[in-house]
Amino acid sequence: MDFRWDIIQEYMPFLLKGTLYTIGLSIAGILIGTVLGLLIGLGKITKSKLLSIPLNCYIGFFRGTPLFVQLLLIHFGVVPAITGETNVILATILALSLNSAAYIAEIFRAGIQSIDTGQMEGARSLGMSSAQAMRYVILPQAFKRMIPPLGNEFVVLIKESSIAAVIAAPELTYWGRAMASQYFRVWEPYLASAFIYLILTLSLSYLLNKMERRLDTK
Repeated sequence: MDFRWDIIQEYMPFLLKGTLYTIGLSIAGILIGTVLGLLIGLGKITKSKLLSIPLNCYIGFFRGTPLFVQLLLIHFGVVPAITGETNVILATILALSLNSAAYIAEIFRAGIQSIDTGQMEGARSLGMSSAQAMRYVILPQAFKRMIPPLGNEFVVLIKESSIAAVIAAPELTYWGRAMASQYFRVWEPYLASAFIYLILTLSLSYLLNKMERRLDTK
């Protein structure tokens, strides 16, 4: 196999530019998805059917349909309906956030419900409100248990951001495909892209593992 390092070197500025977009899209998706997932998870553990039914429908839809289809619906339907024109960055962030929120909501729900009910009762007996008990007693304990599944979801989200290439978002895979189309090569562009994704996911996994070990020592 004649591996051409020169075309990787030529395209490296574009690949690095795409990497920055990938990082930005992933961070936005993680932050928005985590906040939205927490709210949905808290809503699911309430006894109100007025909340639980629509939230279950939301989770069922986003977990039960492909992210690719969701991205197309948001890019060609939702964003133009709101702003009057489509925007690849906004559409990608919305798709990643809404999709990840459905999975993160279940992680939060399971993590919170894994804490013994006596913790809440003990906090309430000390005069805390339900909100205070959830914030200061339940969530800190649940968060330690949620780090591994949350870490897995964040890693998946970084990799899933590559799907934005189909709507021409200038992220890493987009430039990898552009490189492949220009030179009619397969190995160089896609191996270079895969290696950068590997660095991103391994770095995130390392940081999350370090955070988990640090919390375990406290």
